[in-house]
Amino acid sequence: MVTLLGPSDELLRAMEHSFPHLDILVRGNEFHVSGAVAEVALLERLIDELLVVLATGQPLNRDAVERSASMLRAQTKERPADVLTMNIVSNRGRTIRPKTVNQKHYVDAIDKNTIVFAIGPAGTGKTYLAVAKAVAALQNKQVSRIILTRPAVEAGERLGFLPGTLNDKIDPYLRPLYDALHDMVDPESIPRLLAAGTIEVAPLGYMRGRTLSDAFIILDEAQNTSPEQMKMFLTRLGFASKMVVTGDVTQIDLPNGTPSGLKVVREILGGVDGVHFAELNSHDVVRHRLVGAIVEAYERYDPVTGSTVVPRVRPGVKAVNVHEHRRS
Repeated sequence: MVTLLGPSDELLRAMEHSFPHLDILVRGNEFHVSGAVAEVALLERLIDELLVVLATGQPLNRDAVERSASMLRAQTKERPADVLTMNIVSNRGRTIRPKTVNQKHYVDAIDKNTIVFAIGPAGTGKTYLAVAKAVAALQNKQVSRIILTRPAVEAGERLGFLPGTLNDKIDPYLRPLYDALHDMVDPESIPRLLAAGTIEVAPLGYMRGRTLSDAFIILDEAQNTSPEQMKMFLTRLGFASKMVVTGDVTQIDLPNGTPSGLKVVREILGGVDGVHFAELNSHDVVRHRLVGAIVEAYERYDPVTGSTVVPRVRPGVKAVNVHEHRRS
């Protein structure tokens, strides 16, 4: 019970936040709950799911509790415990897992398809989970190398002529891929793997003219590829390889007038067998909880009128003012 409630009853507070219309009281090893029958039943299911997660030895946090409650309300086919206990790769006592249903669908799609496109806003785990699957495939000897690439396009600012060697110049563009890699592979072994070619991190331009076989290949920031670059990359696919292409079509940094290859490719490959398009949204953001709110706010903003579109409230549902909620 102590583990289920969390330190200083943090997880109990998360349950109360997810079920604001229930009165929840804990006495010893018992929950005493009063409120609408359907809500009480939902809370009971939530507690059952959390106990399953704890039985695997995995710790819980506030985020896991609130996400589990959201999954139960959405009546997803997957149980929250199935999502939260799915292990992708472990390193130094840390295990990488999906945290939402859409993330689990994304991870499952990588197993079932040769090419997977992951499209969604910042913070939804597109690149991070892809790198985790790549490392797992390498550890399980499903592939012999990992290739990480992204287009060298500046994000709305001019970096000028960077000093140093060619590797020094391209390193800032590839740094996010290195960051993800360091979370999943022992840092001291990365230079050795890079030197041996087991892991390769390179700009997209370096892919031209190559055939990439027996490899797990990830193209990051694909919204900044032209249609020609996208075609060039996809046709590098060799035997016994997998490709994951990630991008956010709301953050295109291409020069004006240049179409995004990520926008065009869905129309071209939408019905091709072995190709899957995974959609992630603001509900899948796993960074700071404010990131999801920021993404949703930008989605509602109309740049033409300069106003924010207020979401319509369903009948019988009370709209809550954020500031009033904080005061309460």
